[in-house]
Formats: sequence, C-alpha cells, structure tokens
Amino acid sequence: MSHGHSHGGGGCRCAAEREEPPEQRGLAYGLYLRIDLERLQCLNESREGSGRGVFKPWEERTDRSKFVESDADEELLFNIPYKNIPQMSFDDTDREPDQTFSLNRDLTGELEYATKISRFSNVYHLSIHISKNFGADTTKVLYIGLRGEWTELRRHEVTICNYEASANPADHRVHQVTPQTHFIS
Repeated sequence: MSHGHSHGGGGCRCAAEREEPPEQRGLAYGLYLRIDLERLQCLNESREGSGRGVFKPWEERTDRSKFVESDADEELLFNIPYKNIPQMSFDDTDREPDQTFSLNRDLTGELEYATKISRFSNVYHLSIHISKNFGADTTKVLYIGLRGEWTELRRHEVTICNYEASANPADHRVHQVTPQTHFIS
C-alpha cells in the first residue's frame, strides 16, 4: 500500500501496513512505564528535563506540547536507564553502534524501525544518539516509543555447593552386580 514515504527498498512496518487497530497497537508501546525517568538523561537539550517528556503513552504521541529540542547544534543523546548501567557521553558516540537507523520524517509518530532482536534482548540501558536532522539548526523530538516485552530481572543468589575432588566410595554405595558368565557351545 502506498502511503507517502519510502524505505529505500526495505519492508515497511508502519501503521499503514498493519492490521491491528491503533488501540491494541498502543499496548505494545508500554516500555516507557519501565524507564527510570528520574535518572534518564538527555544531553544537549535546550530546556533542562524536557527529554523525559518524549517518553509518553502511545495515545499521547501527537501531543505537541511535550518535546525536546537540541541546544547548541542538531545532536541529542538519550541515556535511558532500566537498571543501574553507566551512561554514554558524546565522547562515546564514535564507537560502533549496535544498530543505526536512517530516519524518515514522521509527523504522526506511527513509523516503526525494526531492530535486530539479537542485539536488543536483555537490555538494561539504552542510549539513542541523534546525530543529525533534516537540515535545521536544532533537532526537535516529540515522541519516542519503545516497543517490546518487559521481563523482571531475576537475580540468582549465591548457592553454596560442595564439590568432591575425588569421590569417597562410602558416600556412593552401589549395589554390586555379580557378573555371570554364560558359555554357549
């Protein structure tokens, strides 16, 4: 179905191609509830704390009153903690990313970008670096939706185990089977 944007030969995964109704689709974007908003960082934001406002419910994605805009240039760096993991800085953005996206203009907040599932399972911290925009001096973001499944971290406490360097035969009683030999002639 043609719907006003191109994916450079890749498969489209935006709302125009989906069968599910929008009210069900919004349920999949519930990971924003698991973000530690108090520790979320947005580097180079022009208004302190405004980066937190773009992580909101699917139903509020078109609310233009909550947004983040870059300050000194077009770059923004989001450090999104789920657990206590070190934060990224702009010095770290030269590293090879786990995945790179070429962004398209999306005024309705419905365009999805498929991630490499193997790279993003068991994520405790996510950093999103927006390095450039569509030619403006600053970058303005209204909504970032995180789709996925949340699983509670299960810590396995220390288990005390005893290992034997060599087995003590008295601890491992085996009923001896008397071998019998049968001759066939």
